[in-house]
Amino acid sequence: MNTFKVSVQETTNNAIVKFELNKFITKNESFEFNNIDEAKPSPLAQQLFYLPFVKKIYISGNFIAVERYNIVEWKDVQDEVAQQIEAYLNDGGTVITETATAKKVPVTVYAESTPNPSVMKFVANKKLVTAMFEFTSIEEAKLSPLATELFHFPFVKSVFFDENYVSITKFDITEWQEITLEIREFIRSFIEKGKDIVLPEATETLKKSTEQLDHHFEALDDTSKQIVNILEEYVKPAVASDGGNIQFIGYDENTKNVSVLLQGACSGCPSSTFTLKNGIENMLKEMLPGKVAMVEAING
Repeated sequence: MNTFKVSVQETTNNAIVKFELNKFITKNESFEFNNIDEAKPSPLAQQLFYLPFVKKIYISGNFIAVERYNIVEWKDVQDEVAQQIEAYLNDGGTVITETATAKKVPVTVYAESTPNPSVMKFVANKKLVTAMFEFTSIEEAKLSPLATELFHFPFVKSVFFDENYVSITKFDITEWQEITLEIREFIRSFIEKGKDIVLPEATETLKKSTEQLDHHFEALDDTSKQIVNILEEYVKPAVASDGGNIQFIGYDENTKNVSVLLQGACSGCPSSTFTLKNGIENMLKEMLPGKVAMVEAING
């Protein structure tokens, strides 16, 4: 069942809260409404304007941002608003009518090299996915229209998505300077047409939903939970900026060995082994004394 889940995210402006969804509700479009009359193209926004404290609504990608009047504090009402949005969407409510005119934001994509010479990172000015996905073959990529299209290029070996970028690993048959412009333009055009990057059911099917990940985390032993938290806080942000990811696979209490999966630019990267041995392994040994002997890495 493809149900919507809403999580409440604070912003730097304490009058505005973001209600983030596990799926996209607009296709590469943004809408802003200042009052109930302006909100005619959005039945969802109109419903929210019935709440007396709602001042402005912004809908884009996989979130709804709401600005409040000062008559209430968000902490007193945000959970109720989140539940209302969730119930509305799960009841099949319309977000935006077909006739609505969106604020068109031009799509830009730029290419960024990574520490792995086989991998290039293509960064968009929009959120592309709500979870991480890696596809290493066209058969695996059935749930991702963009990855499927990219595999039609003979030099594409694997495709990795996270937040607002796609990391592409190439075969050695060609050099990046010969193909970067073509790939960049292809990705930009694909996003601009509002096509699905991954299908809406991909998150659930591939067990990437927040609920499924939380359930998996809760089933882990205490040491594994500590390792996951250390990776999330100290390792993932650094490797994400390089276009990759390091995912926890398992921990063996007897041998004290930790297994991790290298994805995106980290997979097969000459410097990853060095990073793992000298960085992650030492960090885990230091932060969890006596619990970690070795980190073993598997390429995605």
